[in-house]
Amino acid sequence: MSATFSQIYIQYVFAVKGRRNLLQKPWRDEVFKYISGIIKGKNQKPIIVNGVSDHVHVFVGLKPSISISELVRDIKNNSSNFINDQKWIEDKFSWQEGFGAFSYSHSQIENVYKYIAKQEIHHRKIPFKDEYIELLRKMAIEFNEKYLFDWV
Repeated sequence: MSATFSQIYIQYVFAVKGRRNLLQKPWRDEVFKYISGIIKGKNQKPIIVNGVSDHVHVFVGLKPSISISELVRDIKNNSSNFINDQKWIEDKFSWQEGFGAFSYSHSQIENVYKYIAKQEIHHRKIPFKDEYIELLRKMAIEFNEKYLFDWV
């Protein structure tokens, strides 16, 4: 019997709707753990989930049993419901439409992990918009700034 073998590493980047600073420190880690649980529940491998108050980076070892878009859709839907059920904010929480998905080789796992782990330090110097555009350019992804996230 033949088997399927794959090695796909994807970094997702997505923002809070309106880029509002809603992911507050007292409960942010709980959201990141919940997101890791969603990924595990889909039989995928969470490598690291981290971010700051207005956006999240999710690094995943992705099996071909689910598409890149399906996984991020499930992460966003389920984590939004979780945040709203906890009533951590007065308004309804939601993620912006769209996301970035960037692929990496096995040899880059450690560097990507370290980069995501240091998000708070990183964003003391570099705003999210600059970081995101830099990622798109580094990955040679064509884009029109008009169609990126809503930059409030």
